[in-house]
Amino acid sequence: MLIAAPGATLGLPHHPTVVLVADLVESVSLMQRDEAGVITQWRAFVAHVSRLLTPDTGGRMVKSLGDGLMLEFNTAPRAAAVALAMHAWMRTACDGLPTPMFLRVGLHSAEVYADEHDIYGKGVNLAARIATLAGPGETVLTAQVRDSLTDGLDGTLEDLGECYLKHLDEPVRVWRLGAAGQQPVVIARRDYATPLKATIAVIPFQSRSNAPDHFAIGELIADGVIGQLSRTADLRVISRLSTTAFRDRPMSAQEVQGHLGADYVLSGSYAVHDSRILLTSELAKAATGDVLDSARVSGDLADLLEKESELCNSVAAGCHKAILDSEVQAALIKPLPTLQSYSLLLSGIVGLHRSSPNGFNDGYRILGTLAERHPTSGETISWLVKWHVLRVIRGLSPNPSEDHQRAAELARRAVENAPQCALAHAMSGLVAGLFQKNLDEAEARYKKALALNANEPLAWLLMGTLLSWQGRGSEAARAAENALALSPFDPLKYYFDSLAAAAMLSAGRHEQAIQLCLRSLRANQCHTATYRVLGIAQVLTGDIVGAHNTIASMMRLEPGFNVTKYLDRYPGQGHPHAQIYADALLRAGAPTGEPKSL
Repeated sequence: MLIAAPGATLGLPHHPTVVLVADLVESVSLMQRDEAGVITQWRAFVAHVSRLLTPDTGGRMVKSLGDGLMLEFNTAPRAAAVALAMHAWMRTACDGLPTPMFLRVGLHSAEVYADEHDIYGKGVNLAARIATLAGPGETVLTAQVRDSLTDGLDGTLEDLGECYLKHLDEPVRVWRLGAAGQQPVVIARRDYATPLKATIAVIPFQSRSNAPDHFAIGELIADGVIGQLSRTADLRVISRLSTTAFRDRPMSAQEVQGHLGADYVLSGSYAVHDSRILLTSELAKAATGDVLDSARVSGDLADLLEKESELCNSVAAGCHKAILDSEVQAALIKPLPTLQSYSLLLSGIVGLHRSSPNGFNDGYRILGTLAERHPTSGETISWLVKWHVLRVIRGLSPNPSEDHQRAAELARRAVENAPQCALAHAMSGLVAGLFQKNLDEAEARYKKALALNANEPLAWLLMGTLLSWQGRGSEAARAAENALALSPFDPLKYYFDSLAAAAMLSAGRHEQAIQLCLRSLRANQCHTATYRVLGIAQVLTGDIVGAHNTIASMMRLEPGFNVTKYLDRYPGQGHPHAQIYADALLRAGAPTGEPKSL
């Protein structure tokens, strides 16, 4: 095979042009279902496009494949007009068919080389890449095309911001021509700042009695539940001042959504008898009205006046779990493009902490889909950083140094794209501390995260972990307590408990560390770091038999573990407590391992 030397002259004519690449969406599955029907429809479509390419349009067909077209035009407005006409024909022709057909179209303006068979060059490749950013029925175009179009005259233009494409080092600024399809690949730039969180409206509960002195109880219940739900990092909770207007109104969840924009609606009723109260709650998916969860709880009426009301906590915890379960289940059974962004975020985060490698990799795939929609979202990129960190920690990485590098690159990008995102700075600190062993830099980044948002629970949790590495036990325990208080229903509760246990261990609060470890293991029995903290705490409290059982359980999950490896990768290895921990692991039956050669 002959390959031209770099910089060689091609000897081909070249000219500026607007390249249009059109692909048939899901062509393989369409062919499998109805080969003859798809071929007939596609041939009719190609014939229609050929009729569109008159001298007036200044366009020509470069090539036609079985499921795609490449056209070129001498002006951007003519290319845009043909793209819109192609979508219009496909909509009309497929109306009433059991399986409609859709196009995705990409437009780019560039200098290309040409011969009698084809056109060539980087611009042609970029047009094909741009087409992948279009959802079914959409056209996406580059800045070079956008600059030659008039918004409203050549079609409506929507800024999608900068998008990263495979095999390109730098992002490409793109726009959408026409309305968004039902399954857009990229969300409009104006939506980037929208928090990737589900929104819930808590309607003040209705009284089953007409007694005037019972009326205010419904407001108390709503206040308590809202207060608890507001402490979770993955939900947006609408203020009761906005939801009170819906009390005692016979409105459906869909109607509430229309007024408040809520994804979920929590409502309910209560009955009071003497000093006792019975609450009945119902959580509904606003878009469909489907009931996801219902519950009945009873208790003392005075409990509603407590800062940590058990009744309100119970309703809020059940509600939060139902939302999380619903979104995770949706990600398992529905095509990713059909899901809301907040569904992808919740499901991706949960997948990140699944024990099975398949579930863990599903988390990466889901978060990757979300990153394609929101390429500048600091929150999404931050969770991808966490995935690479966990991949190394869990021993799943075939190339740890590559994951180290990728985590560092993503952490830098998250901070650059979203300098006001506390989570981005927190994950940057995690990379600095865990991978680069630069504890001072990690502490500075955690402080930056907390300066941006003093209520970011993961920043407090990671700060507590860092302080425990440094042997600053009392400070570590306070930071961990802040994290637990700020995120009582976190989907990663076991992870919070595990890291908080390590902080308590460093503070000498061994019994509390043991209780947190046991609670963490009840939620996730496959997190090996929890077993290590538990085993060390058991040795330090004199429970050697229990410690042996704990470390034996850990070794079944991580048979390659030894104390030499532990000390080598422990970020606090230079502090006195590291040797105490290592000795405790040895007493609990962990193997020594071969010492590193100097």
